[in-house]
Amino acid sequence: MIPTRAADVVVVGAGAAGLHAAVQAADGGASVLLLDADVRPGGQYHRQLPVEFGAVRPERAHHEQPAAADLIARLARHRRVTQRQQVTVWAAEPRVGGGALLHLADVSSGRAVDAGVIAAPRVVLATGAYDRTLPFPGSDLPGVYTPGAARSLLQGARIVPGHRVLVAGTGPFLLPVAAGLIEAGARLAGVLEANHTRGWVRRPRAMAFAPEKVAEAARYTATLTRHRTRVRAGRAVVAVQGDGRVQTATVAKLKPDWTIVPGSEKTIETDAIVVGYGFVPQLELALALGCDTEPGPDGSPVVAVDDAQLTSRPGVYAAGELTGVGGAVLAAAEGALAGLATALDLGTLGERGHAARAAAWQGARARYRRFADALAAVYPVPDGWQSWLSDDTVVCRCERVRYGAVRDAVAAGATGLGTVCAATGCGQGRCQGRSCGTGIAELTATLSGVDGPAELPDPLALSVRPVDTPIPLGELADDPDRPE
Repeated sequence: MIPTRAADVVVVGAGAAGLHAAVQAADGGASVLLLDADVRPGGQYHRQLPVEFGAVRPERAHHEQPAAADLIARLARHRRVTQRQQVTVWAAEPRVGGGALLHLADVSSGRAVDAGVIAAPRVVLATGAYDRTLPFPGSDLPGVYTPGAARSLLQGARIVPGHRVLVAGTGPFLLPVAAGLIEAGARLAGVLEANHTRGWVRRPRAMAFAPEKVAEAARYTATLTRHRTRVRAGRAVVAVQGDGRVQTATVAKLKPDWTIVPGSEKTIETDAIVVGYGFVPQLELALALGCDTEPGPDGSPVVAVDDAQLTSRPGVYAAGELTGVGGAVLAAAEGALAGLATALDLGTLGERGHAARAAAWQGARARYRRFADALAAVYPVPDGWQSWLSDDTVVCRCERVRYGAVRDAVAAGATGLGTVCAATGCGQGRCQGRSCGTGIAELTATLSGVDGPAELPDPLALSVRPVDTPIPLGELADDPDRPE
């Protein structure tokens, strides 16, 4: 298929980073194509209620909903921006001269349909992150949700996952999810934070760098307090029980290394559990394009960028969680700077104009990168969680692979993540390791006796793939313009 040149700049992802990249590039004089796989722009943080709901006060769904709606409306009116929703990039390859060739698929029908190839002389990757999940006994039962899934149900459809919901894991994202569940009418069985957040007391400057986030956390905490719910620190869901779906959960106090305090286990009745341990950057497209990575704030790999958000590949920029998880404000700042850089590179925005527009965003980025470092320090994920597992614990839900199989594979000589997955089937199902990959990598590292996944010979084995979005082979075979 002969690639078509779509625009001066192609932005992949319409979350906080992608929206700001698109508007700044377009305001700077570039023509922009904004691609997003969801029904509506906004991403996870700025998810909008369907217009079919006819909400009288949609801004009540989220405190930043009005600002996000204004930004989305501004892009929709912008004469230099073309938006395509429910379109995903199923494969990407470097383009001669810089940028990328992007293979598109239309997913509006519920299945991926080949939508051609476009040549992007400059591309901004703003693909966001996945929920970081960890396996534990019963985590494969229906009724166990990630915070991202629960928030999507809440903000996108005003659906609560259960009547008596237990929220657990680690990280500040638990607060808006718990507050949103309460406001939507759910009864909370508890909110459990595995870490002790007194770590913030030792980092007052970090909080000063992000006053908006401190105020946001205070609002969510006030909502929980009004409903007589408090966050119980140093506790986690370590097992789930139920006949066909969640019915009870075992919660326990944790030591600092996340091993269980003996005798602290107790059973709580619940019909839904929302549990997550932060986020993992979506690296697939960046890796397909050959972008370099580096350790992020928590030590996991992120895309390496310069001050203009330019990656190691010419014409390829990255912004948001791809370059390190730090929240929507940091993502917006990085996206804006990437968009401005593309306009500067194109020549539609002069150096003086670029400097004037970029200054405030650069300040925000600097502050929130320091805040991201503090987040990683306050909300670590030590490997003591692995002591919660039994041999029968399902660690890969798609392929029903159990912990015992991973242990046996390493004992038999599997030397890396790819070898373990080939031997057990981990990461070979529908999600392609997006859900289980982080946990499998950490288990493989521990069982192999190395200091974390970064020490494995192939730590990115589940993120490097030629096909990012599953697409039927028939779609490619039926295309007369695509070579054999």
